[in-house]
Amino acid sequence: MVNKEYKLKGVSEEELLELADLFKMFADSTRIKILYDLFDGEKNVTEICDDIEMNQSAVSHQLKALKTAKLVKSRRQGKAVYYGLDDEHVKTIIAMGKEHIEE
Repeated sequence: MVNKEYKLKGVSEEELLELADLFKMFADSTRIKILYDLFDGEKNVTEICDDIEMNQSAVSHQLKALKTAKLVKSRRQGKAVYYGLDDEHVKTIIAMGKEHIEE
């Protein structure tokens, strides 16, 4: 069933499931806040926590989910870990969603 193609759209069941999983990441306001916070560049967890006024446990949990979804990437510098948007597509997805709700 994974390879089933939908007749009208040429989209496989697997692609539909992956797309649904991607959009689930945008269904949480904390994750959206984190993504917006990273629009201007990399930050460590402490900076993100300060910016969005949330505790480290909650932010770290959401960062893990965003990283698994390939929306956020991380790099280590000494003892610090810096997080940033995985690519420009993340900004595009959010911008398009924002534009849609403003219509």
